Amino acid sequence: MTTVLIFLAVLFVLILVHEWGHFIVAKLTRMRVDEFAIGFPPRLFSRKYGETEYSLNALPLGGYVRIYGEDPTAVEGEVADKSRAFGSRPKWAQALVLLAGVTMNWIFAWFLLVVIMLVGVPTQITEKDATDNSVIYIESVLEGSPADTVLPPQSKLIRVESGDSVLNPILPSTFSEFVASRAGETIDITYQDVNGAENTVSVIPQTGVIESSPERAALGVSMSLVETVQKPLGTAIVDAGIQTWTMTKTIVVGFGKLITGQVSLNQISGPVGIAGYVGDAAAVGVTTLLYLTAFISVNLAVINLLPIPALDGGRLVFVAIEAVTRRPIPPVWASRVNLVGFAALMLLMLLATISDISKLF
Repeated sequence: MTTVLIFLAVLFVLILVHEWGHFIVAKLTRMRVDEFAIGFPPRLFSRKYGETEYSLNALPLGGYVRIYGEDPTAVEGEVADKSRAFGSRPKWAQALVLLAGVTMNWIFAWFLLVVIMLVGVPTQITEKDATDNSVIYIESVLEGSPADTVLPPQSKLIRVESGDSVLNPILPSTFSEFVASRAGETIDITYQDVNGAENTVSVIPQTGVIESSPERAALGVSMSLVETVQKPLGTAIVDAGIQTWTMTKTIVVGFGKLITGQVSLNQISGPVGIAGYVGDAAAVGVTTLLYLTAFISVNLAVINLLPIPALDGGRLVFVAIEAVTRRPIPPVWASRVNLVGFAALMLLMLLATISDISKLF
């Protein structure tokens, strides 16, 4: 349940950011905005301020801004406010409104990355760079080893002792030597798991665990030394921009491989799979959750720019065609094409969801 709530919260924020982009630019270009809605009907709550109705709907997987005149048939025969209809505004204004949503998704991802870098990014370091703030983590546990099922991966070591001996400092090399010198002896290890809970377990090192050194006593764990590195504001702003661009290129390349058949649909995650990733990220820590949220935000930006009817990219194609031909696309045909595009997107989401569920079994 917690995972679902966190996923819905992330989705809510990303939709809010995207739709706010459309909303604010529509207002700035003097279009009449009739409704700003989060979620899809049925409606739970709404209130009108000025000319715009603000709505909260029951289905949280979406949202929309209803701009007067987006449906050309709705303004036929009307005189009042007709100049403020979407289709009556200049083509550059229409394009800006359509681009505003994805632009806000990119800006929001960049902002989150700046915050992460200011707060501090966990970075793997070498022992010679270790400080008092360095933390040692268990990266992985060898199956069938003394530590298997006892020490969970991604846990942070707090204290290591055996009898009257306490390991200090705790580093990968000192830990390895401490364990190797105590074959058959009990070692008490206190660790903090990914949920922040502290536990103490007792393990006994054994020989024959390390294939390359069978005579050496070991527990069967690999470790990493990590330190949270904070960046100054100027550096964070630049590096976050570079990382946002890198994310964008990675996602574009991924879509290219999907289109060319180099990546199968089974490798694409739908809502269920993404919810699982969000839950895992939240369990690791706030910065990990923020990073994943930034990545999802960039994903939404790229997806919405695809030239598929019903998406912002598809509507931009319509605006471009009208600008070149200097005549509007017949509303009936535009509605039909958008309906086909929407149906195709829903089918793709359904297939991705089925794939997500099949991976659970």
